[in-house]
Amino acid sequence: HITGGPAYYISKGLGSHKLAVFFSVSIIIALGCIGNMVQSNSIADAFKTAFDVPPLVMGLIIAACGAFVFFGGIGRIAAVTEKMVPLMALLYVIGGLFVVLSNADQIIPAFKMIFVGAFDPSAATGGIIGAGVKEAIRYGVARGLFSNEAGMGSTPHAHAVAKVQYPAQQGLMGIVSVFIDTFVVLNMTALVIFVTGALDGTTTGIALTQKAFSTGLGAFGIKFVAICLLFFAFSTIVGWYFFGEQNVKYLFGTRGVTPYRMVVMCFIVMGSLLQVNLVWELADMFNGLMAFPNLIALIGLAKVVSKALDEFEQANLADNK
Repeated sequence: HITGGPAYYISKGLGSHKLAVFFSVSIIIALGCIGNMVQSNSIADAFKTAFDVPPLVMGLIIAACGAFVFFGGIGRIAAVTEKMVPLMALLYVIGGLFVVLSNADQIIPAFKMIFVGAFDPSAATGGIIGAGVKEAIRYGVARGLFSNEAGMGSTPHAHAVAKVQYPAQQGLMGIVSVFIDTFVVLNMTALVIFVTGALDGTTTGIALTQKAFSTGLGAFGIKFVAICLLFFAFSTIVGWYFFGEQNVKYLFGTRGVTPYRMVVMCFIVMGSLLQVNLVWELADMFNGLMAFPNLIALIGLAKVVSKALDEFEQANLADNK
């Protein structure tokens, strides 16, 4: 069984077992527990709005589907995520493009709104510039981390089990995935919200996205977002469960896996019932905790990464000659 992740490169690369343990505990709580509460909360909220499904029922369904995948091991986890993600990302981008192009006259005003808010804080904050900038940075960093996980130390668990000739290949793949997630999928969501005029200052979360798509696609828009979110969020639940499992194995060996699975399923059900603001606040706090030890490792092992990249580039040059 191939395994890896920050706990291993912190303990073996930096030689700090205590820091590795701190990271493992943080990611188990941040993603396996709290993070998956956010995902189930979003799914339950979307399906309550779109199909009037009670949150508890939706939570139990998600937990049951999750258990089916969790107990199937890494093979089933990979099979589910590799099929779900590309298909739903493509459908979501197509739907978003349709809405944006249908409101093409609002594209320029949307970009103007973005730039005015970024470079003229007083226009966006009503004069309380310091507080406005502080809040923008706080939520910008928090949501950026939550969306693409860059630097948090979560996705290295997936890259570690990939079969490649050079480690740098997975490093480059990680960069590409951040670009696709942030600059393609998330910017599409932002544009849809701006061009449809859905941003009213009161509607937040998945309800805001559903409102925007319902403006562009009619009543079907609410259902479209709910279905897309189900696949996006469920694949995230599966991935985050796996990341946590790798750290459970690091701390306790395989004997800790079954209890961890049961705990994750309980948190999934709990997440579907909680208020969205509380869930997000908890997620932000634990995401920050797990990021710090990984950032220390990234700085400390920068020379190792540079060496791996040099080896890959030299091999590519030799192959192209």
